[in-house]
Amino acid sequence: MNISTLAIFALVALVAIATPGPTVLLALANGSRLGVRRSLPGMFGAVVSDFVLVGAVALGLGALLAASEFWFSVVKWLGAAYLAWIGIRLLRSSGALDLSQSSSEGGGDAGARRVFAKSLLVAVTNPKGYLFCSALLPQFIDPAAAQWPQYVVIGLVFAGLDFAVMLGYAVVGARAVRLLRRRAVLWLDRSCGAALLALAGSLAFYRRSAS
Repeated sequence: MNISTLAIFALVALVAIATPGPTVLLALANGSRLGVRRSLPGMFGAVVSDFVLVGAVALGLGALLAASEFWFSVVKWLGAAYLAWIGIRLLRSSGALDLSQSSSEGGGDAGARRVFAKSLLVAVTNPKGYLFCSALLPQFIDPAAAQWPQYVVIGLVFAGLDFAVMLGYAVVGARAVRLLRRRAVLWLDRSCGAALLALAGSLAFYRRSAS
């Protein structure tokens, strides 16, 4: 893999990552509710999921989902249910701003683990991610060269871009709160909740033939 191929991959990946999806919407919501620093565990969870997706493609698991209706449906319905659950919680939010260190969701080790796990689970239970990576990544792999080092490089670039984009969304959420306070948190919670419910609905009706 040469530099120009990697640059093209980075551009395509950046466009895909920056398009609002479940993990970046969570980063936006976390930024508004918890602040940028305490949103970091969620970003790290999404970064771990990036390596899971890239590793799955390297091992052929993405191709398995594309070929198996059963396993595709299992992952799809788990992902749709989890997205819907998060979306409903955000829609029911009172918009309460909580940046205290004792917050049950974002403060302390237990809170950080919950924020981490939420983003990780949202990403790894989305079959679209596996199918997208299975269609995209092999196009940038040189079959004449060792493949695992190439997948490692692609994973690092993908994860770095993902982290940068999520950080940007979290900063936007945090700054909106500083400007508009509680009203901004409520607006962001409801908007992100509605968007996540819409994504859950689209995932529920998603078919392998559409990939």
